Amino acid sequence: MRLWPIRSILGIMKIATQMNKTSSAPKQGFSSWIIPLSWGITVLLVAFMLFLLLQRLPSALISASAAPDIPQDIEEVLPEDTSAQASLPEFIPLAGEKAITRSASTNTVIPSSFRNTPDTYTVSSGDSVFGIATSYKLKPETVLWANYDLLNDNPNMLSIDQVLTIPPTDGIYYKWKEGDTLEKVAETYKASVRDILSYPGNGLDLTAEEHTIEPGTYVMIPGGWRENQQWLVPTVWKSGAGASKSIPGACDVSGGLVGSGYFIWPADNHYLSGNDFWSGHLGLDIAAGTGAPIYASDSGVVVYAAPIGGGYGNMVMIDHGNGFHTLYAHLDSIAVSCGQNVVAGNIIGYAGSTGNSTGPHLHFEIRQMGAFINPWHVLP
Repeated sequence: MRLWPIRSILGIMKIATQMNKTSSAPKQGFSSWIIPLSWGITVLLVAFMLFLLLQRLPSALISASAAPDIPQDIEEVLPEDTSAQASLPEFIPLAGEKAITRSASTNTVIPSSFRNTPDTYTVSSGDSVFGIATSYKLKPETVLWANYDLLNDNPNMLSIDQVLTIPPTDGIYYKWKEGDTLEKVAETYKASVRDILSYPGNGLDLTAEEHTIEPGTYVMIPGGWRENQQWLVPTVWKSGAGASKSIPGACDVSGGLVGSGYFIWPADNHYLSGNDFWSGHLGLDIAAGTGAPIYASDSGVVVYAAPIGGGYGNMVMIDHGNGFHTLYAHLDSIAVSCGQNVVAGNIIGYAGSTGNSTGPHLHFEIRQMGAFINPWHVLP
């Protein structure tokens, strides 16, 4: 589109402005009516130029404002034969060019990380309840509770080739019993009835007025919790400590060395190879190969040095005479005897995999006045 109308308008306005400036100081021969006359002519010329400009606008801009008529029946605009399909042009690679072809798939892929139903897992060498739970992004208690028939809440009872049930989410995987109700079960395991009903894997109708669950049916209780019923080695006290020996084969010791209250690592490795400290495992599984030396973590008197049940295998316990005891389990062999004085750093045995163990390591516990404390809090 030509721009001469716009240039003309600008030129006229420029001339009019100059005329106004010239006439603003009246000179001889000019009448007082020349100023309003010049402005009137200017206005008329600008209006005429705008009219010409509008005449040159594309007709499409004007006609676009009018909406087309929409047929009342859609069939009026459809072809009689609707079976025809448009086809896309075929892609043909250029000569010498390589191309990747991929066939279309209409299947929806569900992420494998999301589960509504339990898995099974076969225990292999080096496994621990803590490690298995971590791989499934679960709390170790969840795995322990779901396998009570095998482990009896004792992670030290884990053995190679055991087949574990792995719940789909954290909580209690519960086997329904005769006389159970949702309210009773939820209260027992400190959970919500609504959470049980709404969990997809349970297949329960959230809107139903009554819910009948057959005895023997497994139900997931999301967020459920209960106390662990552990089998623990009793603490063995020296004579005069206000308690007596409570394990057959323990020593009846009086006096002896007293510890400093400061602990050293009982193995050369300062990292774990199995269970960490948690509510179901009140100690550390420290990495140690078969035959690796195990050291007294502080000075004291050996009050137990022999095999023991509960999955601990060969075990040494030291009374440090200041309220602390340390325990060393799964030893391949024991290098001290009951009643012997030991100094921090003395070799008391060699690492192994005795008792219930899926691989060599050291199970290490620290107790204070009979209560378990987290070794991470006191080890350097």
